[in-house]
Amino acid sequence: MSASSIAPGRSAVGHRASEYGPEAAVRAADAVRTRIGATAPTAAIVLGSGLGALAARIDGARRVPFAEVPGFPRATVAGHAGALIAGTLGGREVVALAGRFHLYEGHPAPLAAFPVRVLHALGARTLFVSNAAGGLGRAIRRGDLMRIDDHIDLMWRNPLAGTADARSAAPPDLSAPYDSALGALLHAIARDAGIPLTDGVYAGLLGPAYETPAEVRMLQRLGADAVGMSTVPEVIVARALGMRVAGVSCITNLACGLQPGQLSHAEVLETSAMVAERFERLVTEFVARL
Repeated sequence: MSASSIAPGRSAVGHRASEYGPEAAVRAADAVRTRIGATAPTAAIVLGSGLGALAARIDGARRVPFAEVPGFPRATVAGHAGALIAGTLGGREVVALAGRFHLYEGHPAPLAAFPVRVLHALGARTLFVSNAAGGLGRAIRRGDLMRIDDHIDLMWRNPLAGTADARSAAPPDLSAPYDSALGALLHAIARDAGIPLTDGVYAGLLGPAYETPAEVRMLQRLGADAVGMSTVPEVIVARALGMRVAGVSCITNLACGLQPGQLSHAEVLETSAMVAERFERLVTEFVARL
């Protein structure tokens, strides 16, 4: 399909960016409130592949399946429950997404980040993002938790392109996409709890294929420590909305060429389950100390 054959304001999959803008987010949030009641979340949480078990720790949970949230499609990736969950975690009100939408599923970038707009419209001003990622650094091992210090966007799909934000606002400052004070809090909690936590740069690629050995070497030279297929669109929109962001990658495998054998999504889910207890303790205490 040539660029000229796409209608103005539409992506190649036929969605207008305005369908996932601020007004649509407010409508979706209003619809969600009819299901979960009034809420004043201390934080919003996005749970990546295999990390959704944290949702079981949310007290008084009220669930809304993604398919029942206006503007949300169904979740299709294994390890993503596909529900918005409101309740309390660590004694604080939260709203969590058990799953997300990926560009490689064919979704346009504004939709991949649309849930963050809805979380913001529900009142969240702090966003915690998580993902499963492949390790690129020599010091990073399978099963490590890595605080995301920065990211490299290699998806080539900006979620703000074509939206009202791009037309009416200055580009968001991404000099510090991940809040340093929140990062320091994560490290303090990890030290107190005896949870190993490293820092690193996350590279976001379109997917859905795993990287080739040559691409892994390229990413290492670019300064990336981990690679995945999500998170970056959410963080860009969160920063455009003025939200504070913290993030953690679960290193589920070493990238292609750095470990023997073939990579698989089953390994991703297996490792996520292995580190779930540490991850859940870290996030619960993080929310409690906000």
